[in-house]
Amino acid sequence: MPSLLKVTNLCKSFTQPSGLFTTREKVAYGPVSFSIEAGQTLAVVGESGSGKSALVRTIAGVLKATSGNIFIKGEPLESLSSQQRCLSVRMIFQDPSSSLNPKMTVGKILNAPLELNTNKNATERHDKIIETLKLVGLLPDYLAFFPNMLSSVQKHQVAIARAMILDPDIILADEILTTLDISLRFKIVNLLLKIQREKGTSYIFVAHNMHLVKHMSDQIMVLHQGKIIEKGPTATICEHPQQEQTKYLLLTHQPDYRK
Repeated sequence: MPSLLKVTNLCKSFTQPSGLFTTREKVAYGPVSFSIEAGQTLAVVGESGSGKSALVRTIAGVLKATSGNIFIKGEPLESLSSQQRCLSVRMIFQDPSSSLNPKMTVGKILNAPLELNTNKNATERHDKIIETLKLVGLLPDYLAFFPNMLSSVQKHQVAIARAMILDPDIILADEILTTLDISLRFKIVNLLLKIQREKGTSYIFVAHNMHLVKHMSDQIMVLHQGKIIEKGPTATICEHPQQEQTKYLLLTHQPDYRK
């Protein structure tokens, strides 16, 4: 049986001007290969500029890979329709304040993916929206709220609800906790873990904070200058890091780390 998600030799580079009439290729990441199974969480960590966000945006279809392949349940990603992609992979962006349309109510924000990607009628869509709000811990009253009426954590809950509204197999979370203080970060992490237990959702979780990564991930993949320098089970990576960059990340976020 094929892996839920399999990435093989994926590369992304950008063309940049290097002079008046010349350009050069800047490699964002690659080659990168990994796979995840249903219900697993893969944490992608590394310093700023290591290629983490570009990688998840490629898997989401926001960026086009320069080379390599992405397979969802054995099917090449490029062979899937836009609707099939949305039903398989959804993304939560870094800052809900900028990713949620300020002119739309929560109800309309959650209705849009259903209207575009399913054949549900208005009643069925309404029921699904209420069910998804409950999943993320929000009351039906929030349907009429605009994003500017929500707290920071409520915006994150709505962003998660928008990602979960189609019951995707995989959620891509791109440093979604950076705008929250530590107590609220753990509230969102625990919400994601609850959803995973109930729905069997897989996550690719981009983060800097190794304490949070250790709390929620099954596997860790460390990127440095666009290359995978270390990957494996979370406990193994955290307790027995092999690379200096991994040790540095652990030391930065865990002051009591001594290895």
